[in-house]
Amino acid sequence: MRELDRFEDELIERFKGHPVLANIASLAEEDFVAILLQRRFVSLAFTPSYDLAIDLLRDEAGLRIARIILREEYPDSHGNTRSHREDMKDDLLELGVSRSALVGSRPTTATKRVIEDTFELIADAGAHARADLRLLTMLRFWGEVLVSVEYGRLWERMGPLLTRDGENHSRFYHPHYVHDAKANSLAAVSRLSTSHSDRLATRLSELLAREESAGCFREVEERSLRLKVDFYDQFLPALERAGA
Repeated sequence: MRELDRFEDELIERFKGHPVLANIASLAEEDFVAILLQRRFVSLAFTPSYDLAIDLLRDEAGLRIARIILREEYPDSHGNTRSHREDMKDDLLELGVSRSALVGSRPTTATKRVIEDTFELIADAGAHARADLRLLTMLRFWGEVLVSVEYGRLWERMGPLLTRDGENHSRFYHPHYVHDAKANSLAAVSRLSTSHSDRLATRLSELLAREESAGCFREVEERSLRLKVDFYDQFLPALERAGA
């Protein structure tokens, strides 16, 4: 398991070092806003991605964890509490994104392709003999661990704008940066773990312990990272404009 943790941590560091994320503070304001608006469409695909994976999962323990995480996206059945997607919108407005920009935004060709490829990866995982292992790996790494990594990078720029009088006013980005994170290694995770990543890892580590080969795990994590890299690659020209 330690070898898998090292492999995963290398992928995480590779993503942290993506030129766009590593230089997020130097980008022009309009390019930063463009990233946030496009990233919003990927976030909107989070719940259908979880729904698709839940439809294809057969492992009951993994299903329960995935259902709980999905239901947390809509925390109030009476309609009195914002969904996580509404929290994201509120953060965007707090960051100075205008409502007209929000209304007028459309997913780029690259963003649409990343979303389509995400659904394709989930479908491929569900068709595999080791579907449960692959699907839980995908949900955890694509939907939680790497999300925390990218929001951590975005927070480097957002933090001063969403922190006033020493108080953090972020409803979406900072909470997800914290509760999606990989807090423990696969080898050390326990049922007492509270982050989304570690909750999924409790079952994933049990499934991995039964496997003769961890090739499925490695393949899905590499493909998940590719999805994230493909999304941010579309903004590489912004670095040239910023002189980064």
